[in-house]
Amino acid sequence: MMRIPGFKNAIFPTVAMPNLNLVANVGLILFLFLVGLEVNMKLFVQNWRVALTVGLAGMLLPFGLGCGIAWGLYHQFRTDPGIVSIGFGEYMLFIGTALSITAFPVLCRILTELKLLGTDVGVTVLAAGVGNDVIGWVLLALCVALVNNGSGLTALYVLLTAIGWILFLVFAIRPAFHYYLRRTGSIQNGPTQTAVCVTILLVLFSSWFTAIIGVHAIFGAFVVGLICPHEGGFAIKLTEKIEDLVTVLFLPLYFALSGLSTDIGLLNDGTTWGYVIGVIAIAFTGKIVGGTLAARANKLVWRESLTIGVLMSCKGLVELIVLNIGLQAKILSTRTFTMFVVMALVTTFATTPLTSFLYPPHYQRKLAAWKRGEIDWDDNPLGSENASVDTDEKPSFDKLQDTQVRRLLVYLRLESLPSLFTFITLLGGDKSATSPKIHRTKSGLGTVPEDADISNNPANRPLEVHGFRLLELTERTSSVMQVSEGDDSYRDPVVNAFRTFAQLNNVAVSGGVSVVPEDSYAETLNNQASDYSSDLVLIPWSDAPNGVQDASIQDFSANMQDTFIQKALDTVTRNTAIFVNRGFGGPVKQEAHALKRTISGLSLRSARERAIPPIADRSHHVYFPFFGGADDRVALRFVLQIAQSSNVTATIVHFITPQGPAPEVTTSGSATKLDITEKTVATSAQSHSASNDTTLLHTLRDSLPNALQNRVVFVEVETTSPIADALSHARQEIAQSPKNAGDLIVLGRGRHASLISNNAPANPEQSKTLGVVAESIISGGIRGSVLVIQAGERELQN
Repeated sequence: MMRIPGFKNAIFPTVAMPNLNLVANVGLILFLFLVGLEVNMKLFVQNWRVALTVGLAGMLLPFGLGCGIAWGLYHQFRTDPGIVSIGFGEYMLFIGTALSITAFPVLCRILTELKLLGTDVGVTVLAAGVGNDVIGWVLLALCVALVNNGSGLTALYVLLTAIGWILFLVFAIRPAFHYYLRRTGSIQNGPTQTAVCVTILLVLFSSWFTAIIGVHAIFGAFVVGLICPHEGGFAIKLTEKIEDLVTVLFLPLYFALSGLSTDIGLLNDGTTWGYVIGVIAIAFTGKIVGGTLAARANKLVWRESLTIGVLMSCKGLVELIVLNIGLQAKILSTRTFTMFVVMALVTTFATTPLTSFLYPPHYQRKLAAWKRGEIDWDDNPLGSENASVDTDEKPSFDKLQDTQVRRLLVYLRLESLPSLFTFITLLGGDKSATSPKIHRTKSGLGTVPEDADISNNPANRPLEVHGFRLLELTERTSSVMQVSEGDDSYRDPVVNAFRTFAQLNNVAVSGGVSVVPEDSYAETLNNQASDYSSDLVLIPWSDAPNGVQDASIQDFSANMQDTFIQKALDTVTRNTAIFVNRGFGGPVKQEAHALKRTISGLSLRSARERAIPPIADRSHHVYFPFFGGADDRVALRFVLQIAQSSNVTATIVHFITPQGPAPEVTTSGSATKLDITEKTVATSAQSHSASNDTTLLHTLRDSLPNALQNRVVFVEVETTSPIADALSHARQEIAQSPKNAGDLIVLGRGRHASLISNNAPANPEQSKTLGVVAESIISGGIRGSVLVIQAGERELQN
């Protein structure tokens, strides 16, 4: 745009340039402070061996190659206008540093976008990137000090002063600063306004000090970012408070001014373009070869190692900042500056597609399974096949003990916690009676542990529940830091509340938090279910309209819930349940009065919420309409499992529909003999499945234990309108005890032709997501929570 006549004088007038440069430099200082905040030295220390080898190899080789091409650049372009007369040593040091540095902030974003942070590649690259970043800024400070100070002795004094300032910050300022933050509660509860002010003043003072001693101001800001604590999420919360101002206003202004110094027109001959290609080739070759060989030396496979090398070649915004420093120090001319800008853009833009090509998701899954010993390198499964156990001698109901839900994955949402707690209580079973406790000084006999029988009897082992929370990954630096700093489930209040409740209710519990893009929620949930070998995935459905929920607890943007659940049901390979809560185990929100009243002091007191008394009747009634099919069979097992709780009664209604012809598929042309054969086979398979379902229900009914016979009732209903009759029975079964702990309607999602209704659903999107029966019950005004179950791949194959 600089080639447009009058553009520079209109948008960036010469009179305004000093003020614009001042604001841009303040933004640069704050940005480098954020870069220092993003660097977590614990990651480097925990993986120091691989970080040191990959980081050093990824710097030494490009640094050496850069020194080689620096000789040609120095002698070819040292007569360009706008540069100072410096020795080849300083020039070589700067060129080597510019080619060996890696852009840590951009690297974090690429790893997050490609979902590589939790892999060996991601951990290795992040750890190496931390060391690479720190060493790169030290080399840059050394180079600037040598250029800004004429004699070598003066440069040595400057470097010693800079080292002294770093030691003073680390050993004197850092402990006092951390003590102040703990006393003010800024680490535990987030930075206070005063703490933010103190931190920014420290950043500006450190920048001023490093600037006046002859090192660039950004070096002081970067060091202050390094000494800030990461405990309690302080670094993340501090970043949240200042990142918008920096990234929206200050940083764009800095790079806009940087663009004024870039002139592609100066690359106007073959020699210059030859050096451009040479610089790009060295930037790629040095990083990729060095990083690959070092990663391979750490026993990573070749493809992983090559991916690490490609990622380490990323330059990004940090490279542009380094080049601008070189331009301001008059080390680079406008021509050489433009050459290196082209190199930075090419290496940055090429990183993501090259990484996606070398390390695609299907290869990541294969490599993970190979490392776990599940497959060989040719994708052949390893290990002995599951031996079939002869259980024909066991009663049919006892067979269900082997297929009960023992590993449950729960997608956590704050507004759904009360009902989820109730579910866990029912699935965990009744608590065994415990003997009264006796003080250890009053009893001479040891007590028997309450869970002594758990290890001996697999059927009595506790339910294992993994609470999983999904948070949206945005483009903000703080959001990326949440991912790069690892699992913060112990700081998440929702996971902590869930973990505490589960431990107190005979449940083995674990928790996790993942920060991923919103369109990756379903895929992440599927991966978690596979990793934990979950028997059931429980996903709560929010029935509140948009805008009702508090924005602080919303997990989805508008209209994203249906999309997420539909995608989850399509991708999750385990048994999956969608729960629509309508007062199951938790208080139901009362509708507000339509009349508006003026609030006075007296009415404020009277408007306070009254204390809710405890639930006297803790019973639940479960209604399950059984239509047949894999989804209903899984739902049947679930109903019989929760019915083992003494507080649960259940009615299982088997709706028997007359077997009609298989559903026709509209095709062009007349019906052929093959069409008739296919319909006959489909009808025969449908009839056989219905017969098996009837036999299964009869066997389970006849083999119920005595403890369940008084609480579980089987009913058979012949019908030609299954959905209407299911609604009629639901109205008879549900809400008959309005003061109990909530009733539940369990449904199979239903993927068979007998449930197709001719009437248009009241909510087509909900019908598509939850199924025809569930949508009819929810829109029919039946007071009861709904649980929709879909069978996983293993159930469909049986």
